[in-house]
Amino acid sequence: MKKACFSTMINAPKEKVWQVLWDEQTYGTWTAAFGENSRAISDWQEGSKILFVAGNGGGMHSVIDKKTAPDFISFKHLGEVKNGQELPPDEKTRSWAGALENYTLTQIGNTTELAVEMDISEDQHAYFAERFLQALEKVKELAEA
Repeated sequence: MKKACFSTMINAPKEKVWQVLWDEQTYGTWTAAFGENSRAISDWQEGSKILFVAGNGGGMHSVIDKKTAPDFISFKHLGEVKNGQELPPDEKTRSWAGALENYTLTQIGNTTELAVEMDISEDQHAYFAERFLQALEKVKELAEA
């Protein structure tokens, strides 16, 4: 696993960027870069389970490892979801189970720096580099509207 970092500057307060990221109404819009009809299912409390699923019922199950709204949230990915069901660990998921995905929002004057840092395998870097550029551009568009 290696760390990958993606960031963008957004002309909006961090509270609005936070809302765009995690609100049910906008989450699926910016995460469409990763999968159509994506959604996150959780009570959004630190320590709670969260399911990240696409329209096909596939995705990941994770926990909210740390949350300090509207500044920081960290997800610890635990395993796969298929057809809406959490799968038991297998060799593939054991290679990335425990990977973190961190979102940091920093207010700088009238703008917000949104930085995403995540643990990924070498073979996934190109995919996430392309998709996160698209996703962060959509977050920026939504927050600046």
